[in-house]
Amino acid sequence: MIEVFTAATGYLNYSDLGLGPVALDLGFFQLRWYSLSYLAMILLGYWYLTKLIKKPGAPMSREHADDLILYMTLGVILGGRLGYILFYKPEIFLTPIEIFKVWNGGMSLHGGTLGVLFALWIFARKHKLSYLRICDYIAVCVPFGTFLVRLANFVNGELWGKVTTVPWAMVFPDGGPEPRHPSQLYEATFEGLLMAAILWPLFWKTDARYKPGFLFGCAALIYGFSRFSIEFFRQPDSHLQWLADQTGFSMGQYLTMPMILIGLFLVFTAKKRRQRVESVMGSDSVA
Repeated sequence: MIEVFTAATGYLNYSDLGLGPVALDLGFFQLRWYSLSYLAMILLGYWYLTKLIKKPGAPMSREHADDLILYMTLGVILGGRLGYILFYKPEIFLTPIEIFKVWNGGMSLHGGTLGVLFALWIFARKHKLSYLRICDYIAVCVPFGTFLVRLANFVNGELWGKVTTVPWAMVFPDGGPEPRHPSQLYEATFEGLLMAAILWPLFWKTDARYKPGFLFGCAALIYGFSRFSIEFFRQPDSHLQWLADQTGFSMGQYLTMPMILIGLFLVFTAKKRRQRVESVMGSDSVA
């Protein structure tokens, strides 16, 4: 157990944890934790999806899942990067080469979500599959991504929280001498672990997967409420501090509000959309 505390403050000093953005450095090649988190997210999500579609009434086949991985990868990377630039740093468009430097961070989960939803819409339209039911299955895989990306944020020492005096506060290298909330770990816990703890039993133990949009709506609500709440402890981006100062809400909270509304709509209307489900993958039809 690591117990490294700064002599001056008595709080855990992040720098003494020995963490850094580079997972592997071969001199001519660097593998960063941020890139590794996205790679692991895609591989774990694909692996879990292949388990989900073995259950009766699945909305896609294994062949569809194999094809979908490309759509998902492009959606999350392009959407995440473009979303970050549009929502947080539009000035990056002035230096186009910076758009492609995703290994340095600068990805938006809101943008990634929009990118994936658009990719899924194209995929479902191409293969004539149920869009909402595919979204439900992908939503159950989302906790891998939200958990791993937030851990990568922590390892990078970025997106730290506001100044605080709670016992578990940390002094971050770029956050000044004051101890701050490790808000990346809050997000990993609630956006990742909590979402998995709710969605996975709903899928495996209930008939939720036969109510188109229900699991997708639950994921939107869990992420939306978690992100909205944790933003009160997270330090806003310096160039967007004015928004929080003038309105009381951060950019992350404003982007989360539509997710919560969409989630509420999908959850409360899901029962009306339930119908006999003819399986694309799996053994039986389900009433």
